[in-house]
Amino acid sequence: MPFRITGLPAEPFAELFGLSDEALAEHRAVRVVADQPHGYPCRVSLTDAEPGQSLILLHYEHHPVDSPFRSSHAIYIREGEQQYDRVDEVPDQLRRRLLSVRGFDGQGMLRDADVVQGTALEPLIERLFSDTKVSYLHIHIARPGCYAARVDRA
Repeated sequence: MPFRITGLPAEPFAELFGLSDEALAEHRAVRVVADQPHGYPCRVSLTDAEPGQSLILLHYEHHPVDSPFRSSHAIYIREGEQQYDRVDEVPDQLRRRLLSVRGFDGQGMLRDADVVQGTALEPLIERLFSDTKVSYLHIHIARPGCYAARVDRA
């Protein structure tokens, strides 16, 4: 079954990169510098920052639904990135991590969920989408629990 993975759009975050640290704090955000490989995943491009690259860590509502499953968490974003938007392709950032995948219906209610290594993501996407009541999926990085990407039927 064809699927489409998308990162977050870059535009809503663009103004944050020009803010002072004090102004970022007013947005519940901080500027950080990656100090290790594969430890700072950008939610726009779905790529990992290289050591020495700057990112912004902020609180983000990734599931703004009118249901008990409304949800938010911390995310990293990197300046100048383009939104990841591909069909039937899994970015390396997701491949190298343990993932929690959650299937939601059109009312934002959780229908099913599972944990999988990123190298085995496609069979889980197919299984979750085999339930016709599942409208979309959210992928989270399992250990820290942070939102990673959205999956829709293509």
